[in-house]
Amino acid sequence: MNQNPLLVPVASLIDYAAVQPAHIEPAITQLISQARIAIERGADPALPATWDAIIEPLEDASEPLWRAWSVAGHLNAVVNTPELRAAYNVCLPLITEFSTWVGLHTGLYAQYKRLQASSDFAQLTPVRQRVIELALRDFRLSGVELEGEDRRRYAEVSDQQAQASQKFSENVLDSVDRWSLHITDATRLAGLPDDVLQATAAAAREDGLEGWKLSLKMPCYLPVMQSARDRELRREMYRAYSTIASEQGDPELDNSQLIEQLLKLRSQEASLLGYGSFAQLRLQTRMAESAEQVVDFLRELAGKAKPYARRDLAQLQDFAHSTLGLDELQPWDMAFASERLRESRYAYSEEEIKQYFTEPRVLQGLFHVIETLFGVALRPAKLPVWHAHAQALEVVADGAVLGVLYLDLYARQGKQSGAWVDSERNRRRSAAGLQTPVVYLTCNFSEPQNGKPALLTHDDVITLFHESGHALHALLSQVDEPGASPFASVEWDAIELPSQFMENFCWEWSVVQALTSHVETGDPLPRELFDKLLAAKNFQSGMQMLRQVEFSLFDMAIHHQAQGLSIQDVLDALEEVRREVAVLFPPAWHRFPHNFSHLFAGGYGAGYYSYKWAEVLSADAYAAFEEHAALSGEVPPNTLHAATGQRFMKEILAVGGSRPAAASFEAFRGRAPAIDALLRHSGLAESDL
Repeated sequence: MNQNPLLVPVASLIDYAAVQPAHIEPAITQLISQARIAIERGADPALPATWDAIIEPLEDASEPLWRAWSVAGHLNAVVNTPELRAAYNVCLPLITEFSTWVGLHTGLYAQYKRLQASSDFAQLTPVRQRVIELALRDFRLSGVELEGEDRRRYAEVSDQQAQASQKFSENVLDSVDRWSLHITDATRLAGLPDDVLQATAAAAREDGLEGWKLSLKMPCYLPVMQSARDRELRREMYRAYSTIASEQGDPELDNSQLIEQLLKLRSQEASLLGYGSFAQLRLQTRMAESAEQVVDFLRELAGKAKPYARRDLAQLQDFAHSTLGLDELQPWDMAFASERLRESRYAYSEEEIKQYFTEPRVLQGLFHVIETLFGVALRPAKLPVWHAHAQALEVVADGAVLGVLYLDLYARQGKQSGAWVDSERNRRRSAAGLQTPVVYLTCNFSEPQNGKPALLTHDDVITLFHESGHALHALLSQVDEPGASPFASVEWDAIELPSQFMENFCWEWSVVQALTSHVETGDPLPRELFDKLLAAKNFQSGMQMLRQVEFSLFDMAIHHQAQGLSIQDVLDALEEVRREVAVLFPPAWHRFPHNFSHLFAGGYGAGYYSYKWAEVLSADAYAAFEEHAALSGEVPPNTLHAATGQRFMKEILAVGGSRPAAASFEAFRGRAPAIDALLRHSGLAESDL
């Protein structure tokens, strides 16, 4: 085998086109071995208790490992093949065992304690002091003070959790990828947008079939639920999607036992570390102080949203009965009826709006917003990528490259659903110079059809802006120590602040003009259509708010337990939460938890509330831009204010996790966050009812 592309120096960029599954295990094995040697050397008490003697060599040795593992994990998520999955799964227990070994390394823990107690500690920069303090906290939360059987059991629990989460994720991916519905009767697809018909016809042709091949991936599933007039088709698709990776499908892909196993393991981890529940353990690294505080916060939101949700549902039921002839609104009718009501009330359709949001124009507009607010440009870069649909961009300011952003925007077989951002490597300044960050931004939009650019819904545009906020958090960080980088150390319930903040610009007239170019005429979105879109912004916002609160309360309910739960207990807990806060109740056979990858495979266990918690922060932060726009007297108001954007970058994005998130927010806003802006932006102020 030629030189392994995963073993190039971290300062070099990865040749993604050259990475093969066979490269992964040799690279990970070699890099773990090198990191172990460096850690044992760093744990030598004969070393001087200084940053340069202990921390710097550890970073040098561990960074290549975590970069290679990030690459392997990313490829496993976006171009999954049996060979790649096998290679990843061989290495997962090796990585887990290594991580656990580091967290339990009493010698290394003692070195960090020596550093904190040394006379040199006061001379370190505040960021380096924080890195040491966070490391000591994380050592304690990694079981370093455990002994004997508890120590052995902790390592075992860590390994089993990693394996179970990976299997959960694989089951969801395989369950989606293996399901399809072959349609040969065109009348059954009446109402579907042309681009969806083209894409599903192309999918059928790839399988050598006539007609159309439907899937559970969002670019197909959502348009069917919103637009297909065939009620039985909607029911069939809804049932399939609602039972992904459950006992109602392929027994091999049933996540029931994995959910039970993960909840049991998480409660055991918490118990070993001296906490009453997994939620209590997780909250040690969050802004929120207790599970009770989180639940109170969520119940306050539910109380404010429920009157609006009841109104939303009553209006939808009336419309479905009087206009659509649906006497009883079934769950598979909800999206369809909602879309018809929105069209009726606001006189536009998603399909009409989508014609204006062509992907090249949306990206151009997004880059314009980023450049205006933060003074950085994104330029195409000729770098090797893992798939023809992926692209590389350099982030440039004052002629200097600040980092690289990889975009991978379209849904396909072998790619995990959803949208996310992850980092390949962090910004770091060392004796070798400045290393800039490399970041992945992944979405699952519809790909281009018939030589025309891809068309995005407005929701897709919001998703893209959301993920760009995460990416900017990593790319615009000015933190030179990886231990205080945004994704390594910002509290989980504040990590959504930059992403949700960016969403707001998708509702600004000047921004939307720059984002739109009709696929046929090139014209920007007319003001009349924008006004309808804006009027519909908070359409059914009460039900949407309750849905997020429901998910968050369910998450806390199953994780704030002294022990694990049976799958029936999990389903009962969800039902109990719904009885408290919901206005919509799915059928008894619905298996939402089995596809809830955020909780069971995505790191959001006991943390899903973070979306709403951070939305308070993001709405209040955006209000600073609204306040400046109101003072400027511009008509219409323009929130793209460079000076305020620079302050946001300086106080929020650039500082990463170098200080607590609450301190960063207050530095930007001049005060603690308030909930008022979130309620106003969501149309849930009392004057809106």
